Amino acid sequence: MGLWQIDTDTLAHSRFVLSPFAETFASLKLLHAGTGAHAGEETWLRAHLPGYRAYLAADPVVARLVQVAIGTSWIADFFCPTSCEGESFEETVARVRAAGAEEARADLRVCLKGPLPATLERDDLPGRATSLLTYVWEEAVRPYWERRRRILEADVIARTARVNQGGWAAVLDSLKPGTRWLGESRFQVNQSAYPPREIAAGADLLFMPVTPRTSWVSWEGKERYAVVYPCLGVLAEDHDRRPVPSGLGALVGPARAALLSLLGTPMSTTHLVAVTGQGLGSVGGHLRVLLDAGLVRRRRAGRSVLYERTAAGEVLMNASCQPGGEQDQLGVQPPASP
Repeated sequence: MGLWQIDTDTLAHSRFVLSPFAETFASLKLLHAGTGAHAGEETWLRAHLPGYRAYLAADPVVARLVQVAIGTSWIADFFCPTSCEGESFEETVARVRAAGAEEARADLRVCLKGPLPATLERDDLPGRATSLLTYVWEEAVRPYWERRRRILEADVIARTARVNQGGWAAVLDSLKPGTRWLGESRFQVNQSAYPPREIAAGADLLFMPVTPRTSWVSWEGKERYAVVYPCLGVLAEDHDRRPVPSGLGALVGPARAALLSLLGTPMSTTHLVAVTGQGLGSVGGHLRVLLDAGLVRRRRAGRSVLYERTAAGEVLMNASCQPGGEQDQLGVQPPASP
């Protein structure tokens, strides 16, 4: 398993940060896979996969580069630098462009565990990688970035609240499949058979949410480490649907039932607006009704207010989800399990 040894001070000073580059690279991985994990991803793929495939068809070198650089169990280091806190997409991708030709080829040999095909024995690989990443950002991520950013910010708020409530162990256990806090300063970052790494005191340890259902870890020397993980709220278009018990919708109303179904995980009003597509006023009004009914509660986490189901809300939700119940279709996507 991939194991990082992290001292207490480094973990205490670790941070959740947003990275437009990480979101772009996650989207590139989704395009490469060609299959979404939920309806929102499938909708996005229908819009952008044809253009991406046309891009690769027009440039066989880039097509082979992507296959080698991200289509194996190891991502080529030059292709995916670790973003700094507050770094723009342009600033991060500039480091891809600045990679040396031999450095790029060496990273690809690591991915292949052997020699490169003749197609990739060339000096312009960093430039071609930069062009592809810029294409994905401009065409398939940037138009949605403001909405995605709100979803990612809400995830950071929810994770930070959990750290404040129960410490880092519970948060690290729930980041993504394969992560576990093992105790004694040991953090399992994935289930791959990689040598353990000792993170030096004073190093930056960053946690970066992305909206696609994908994850990876990266590092730059011994100074900066990152765990990229799928956020709690998925990207859903207004016409995406999830099953919600019809009885619950009849009892509290379809929109309130949708919010109640999402609040198994603490979320802010901003998060709920971003995920459901409902207006801020509508979400606020429905939350007040659910609060008055004792089905949700709110608590402050730093500057934000988080909402979550109460025990009564859980009982109502569980009773409505018993096998055999009828299902209505409401315009929201469920968050991933924490």
